[in-house]
Amino acid sequence: MSAKLHLQLLTRESFAPFGDIITTRGADSFLINNGTTRRFHDLARVETIGEAPRTLVNIFRGQPFAPPITIAMLERHPLGSQAFNPLHPRPWIVVVAPDIDGKPGQPQGFLVRPDEGGLIGVNYARNTWHHPLVSLEETSDFLVVDRGGEGVNLEEFFFDEPYVITSLDCG
Repeated sequence: MSAKLHLQLLTRESFAPFGDIITTRGADSFLINNGTTRRFHDLARVETIGEAPRTLVNIFRGQPFAPPITIAMLERHPLGSQAFNPLHPRPWIVVVAPDIDGKPGQPQGFLVRPDEGGLIGVNYARNTWHHPLVSLEETSDFLVVDRGGEGVNLEEFFFDEPYVITSLDCG
């Protein structure tokens, strides 16, 4: 048996308990490089702690999902944040959950759509329970910034009964 997980549109306010939204819309910006480049400044809080942390820049290539999408597990990274920045203007899904005594609580699903201001990424705060990458429509590349170095920076939790996203409709 499984429970339905309904999606909502991603907003700064709805995602704030879990981390940052990475977008140019409404971001502080200023010109650099003799006025040839606009810098959108300080878009996410990158966290790395523990022994010999090292910030990594990766590209993840996610295979596309289509409903029904089973959410059987969540993961978290206790030693650092993890940012996902799409490199293609396609929708994708973010699933997060609050921490309840070291385990994920009720998952929340967000549909992320590119907007007129550009692509929208997320930065999961350190220790935020989240599902691995869920691309939609086509194989999609994401620039991912996370923590490498010494120490175990991955915890996984498998639900006794999975959740299922049956529709990409929000509301």
